[in-house]
Amino acid sequence: MAARAGVGRGTVSRVINGSPRVSEATRAAVEAAVAELGYVPNTAARALAANRTDAIALVVPEPETRFFAEPYFSDILKGVGAELSDTEMQLLLIFAGSDRERRRLAQYLAAHRVDGVLLVSVHADDPLPDLLSQMEIPVVISGPRSATETLASVDSDNYGGARQAVEHLLERGRRTIAHITGRLDVYGAHRRVDGYRDALREAGHEVDELLIEPGDFTEGGGRRAMAALLERRPHLDAVFAGSDVTAAGARQALREAGRRIPDDVALVGYDDSAIARHMDPSLTSVRQPIEEMGRRMIDLLLAEIADRRPAVSRSLGRRQVILPTELVVRASS
Repeated sequence: MAARAGVGRGTVSRVINGSPRVSEATRAAVEAAVAELGYVPNTAARALAANRTDAIALVVPEPETRFFAEPYFSDILKGVGAELSDTEMQLLLIFAGSDRERRRLAQYLAAHRVDGVLLVSVHADDPLPDLLSQMEIPVVISGPRSATETLASVDSDNYGGARQAVEHLLERGRRTIAHITGRLDVYGAHRRVDGYRDALREAGHEVDELLIEPGDFTEGGGRRAMAALLERRPHLDAVFAGSDVTAAGARQALREAGRRIPDDVALVGYDDSAIARHMDPSLTSVRQPIEEMGRRMIDLLLAEIADRRPAVSRSLGRRQVILPTELVVRASS
């Protein structure tokens, strides 16, 4: 290209890399040579020279079956992909649901094959966030692991969303309101339990702990939890489920027990996924902006990569984003 444009190789490099230290005539000559010769920059070589990979890993420490069964994950992925579409970054999807997969992931990341990591669905005892910090790999997680989280994170207002759900049920005249939780090793699930309890207390109701049944965000878990609740409290008149998928399982158990929705038992889910809209009756659900969460995670991660230090090492301290939720009322309540 330098020969075709009649300039030096350094000048060609400056034009390709957008340097302003080139005259318009020279730039035009080089761009014409680029077009004529069909030159495409070698992004891998450029990344290597800049000590970067131009790749981000989206790590899901869950089995693949759960990833494809729950709309939450696909919506996060959609938001991440949309935000990356205007960049040159490549996105790698990595599952790490088993010890073997985690060991393999650790070896992969130790070789610095990605510039940063997005961690989705992080449990309280998950060693991956701390491992990434030790490797000094920029990381952003989808929700803090605890109230004292030190890593950058993006989450929805789980506490406020739960309060919205319970306050709605109380306004509809429901008095025996059960809660099927999410996995309680996930901090967001704990915050929903806190919101459920506080909404009841502030309305002057005692919290009956037997109306709280642990779930796992799955349909099967929702069905089992609902059956257990009906056995202990057969006259309950409302259920707040930890996810729409869980609510779908609860609906099955209620129907098997001959309980009508919403006549006998009102039902509220969480996520406002396609499942909520297509259930019969359609499901009242707490909408969390999952796609927006994915986009904000990318924004934070790209900032960490540009800074070249993980968030925990920054003098500015923690960078955590909490996005608002909204109750979408439908026929189930």
